[in-house]
Amino acid sequence: MAFGIFTDKKYQPAIAEFYRMLGSKLSIWEELIKFIHEKYPAQEDIKFMYGQKYGWALRFRIKDKLLVALYPLKNDFTAQIILNTGAIQQTQKMKLGKNVQQTIEHAKPYPEGRWLFIPVRSKKDIRDIQQLLDLRTGIHWAK
Repeated sequence: MAFGIFTDKKYQPAIAEFYRMLGSKLSIWEELIKFIHEKYPAQEDIKFMYGQKYGWALRFRIKDKLLVALYPLKNDFTAQIILNTGAIQQTQKMKLGKNVQQTIEHAKPYPEGRWLFIPVRSKKDIRDIQQLLDLRTGIHWAK
């Protein structure tokens, strides 16, 4: 299973191609990007991530650390967030939707934490991702 649709390393897609693939998910993709631009001093680029299983993503970094990578699919997309062990423990206290909770539970633990690949299905997922980004950057979400 690929996390993104653009998996040919030799061909870097333009952002317009990402938008065409997203179809009905374009509005929530844009909502998440707007949130990132308004809240974080993140650098944005299109990057081939890790290999063919992942492919090209719209990547956001703060001081050379990955904040989030967004992998477009046909009428869908995946958000990648890496959370350390302490942040993972804090997610247990958060009111996250079932999709994001299951992603956290099934993510393989690594020494640096868990690599979450969240299939974005709804606006609820976007709100959950926003909370995880705040957690990742140290901003605590209002309860």
